[in-house]
Amino acid sequence: MRILLAIDDTDNAHSRGTGELAALIADAVLTNRWGKPGFVTRHQLLVHPDIPYTSHNSAMCFPAEIPEGSLDQVVRFACDFLERECAEGSDPGLCVAVPDRIGSTADLIAFGRQAKLQVLDKEQALNLARRLGIHLSEHGGTGHGIIGALAGVGLRLWGNDGRMRGSLAGVLPGQRLRVRELLDQPDVDAVQTADGSAPDEEESVLIGDKPKTVMRDGLSVLLVCAAVDDGGTPAWHTLPRKLLRDY
Repeated sequence: MRILLAIDDTDNAHSRGTGELAALIADAVLTNRWGKPGFVTRHQLLVHPDIPYTSHNSAMCFPAEIPEGSLDQVVRFACDFLERECAEGSDPGLCVAVPDRIGSTADLIAFGRQAKLQVLDKEQALNLARRLGIHLSEHGGTGHGIIGALAGVGLRLWGNDGRMRGSLAGVLPGQRLRVRELLDQPDVDAVQTADGSAPDEEESVLIGDKPKTVMRDGLSVLLVCAAVDDGGTPAWHTLPRKLLRDY
């Protein structure tokens, strides 16, 4: 079965980031043979004076395919891990959802989208999680991280928000690869421009610094833009990092 696991507000200004902790939980799922995790996505939430956050107020989420019997082990491990590894002064939250067990996902997706625009509170998060049968737990401090954790799951489930944490594996900056070669990468479902058009599979793409995919229509999409190569020839480049910040 497929699960979505998200965490939020686990760090302080001097500790490991929430993205690194999410990646370590995903690694443990694989190492302990509880299932096969997907890549971690970063989801930007509302930045507002009434919302405490360390740097950017972003939640981290990853999917995993696991046997049904592994669910309790994954949840228990994640809870213990956060209790042990979260930074002093943080307000960690954990959310683990099984989308196929949620009768209607519309409210969960709506919560995630609201968290990008509005200040939400813990009671809203807890009430929604109870109603939908989703694991949502606090692991220190005020526990306000449960709001972002639940929102992170909703946004990943929506499939139109967030960007890959880290860089795309299997490619290197400076490489020039055909679109079809990029589509062979395990974490690339599509290669598109910002307006949604797709280059021909035989066209080449110059790989820039730290290429990463974004979520679009439930797909992991590598974004490219038109540019000119060193010889003055029109070419495709992976989207620059400064433009990826919009995702």
